[in-house]
Amino acid sequence: MGRIIRTEPNAVMAKAVEYHGFIFTQGVVAQSLDADFAAQTRDVLAQLDALLEQHGTDNTQILQAQIWLKDINDRAAFNELWQKWLPERGAPARACVQAVLADPRMLVEVMLITTK
Repeated sequence: MGRIIRTEPNAVMAKAVEYHGFIFTQGVVAQSLDADFAAQTRDVLAQLDALLEQHGTDNTQILQAQIWLKDINDRAAFNELWQKWLPERGAPARACVQAVLADPRMLVEVMLITTK
């Protein structure tokens, strides 16, 4: 049986869970919710970089992404930053939807499944 590694768990969730070389991240939101959409997106991607690095992997190993936007009209702006962040020809399977997020100041949330 494999060991489950939980990163910074609390009573509700962990920042990430690793099992058999797969890493499942929490939904990551910007640390500064007063920032504009581009700044929030860059912050989320930087947090994901750090979280993946903590688990010995990076954005070249993303299998799936789930993306929630407060306003689907921000999809093109998100895709522009997303494409710059991803390695060339390294896009994962993904879903991108409009959603009501937990705080009205949250403009974007991203959750990943990666491997090592």
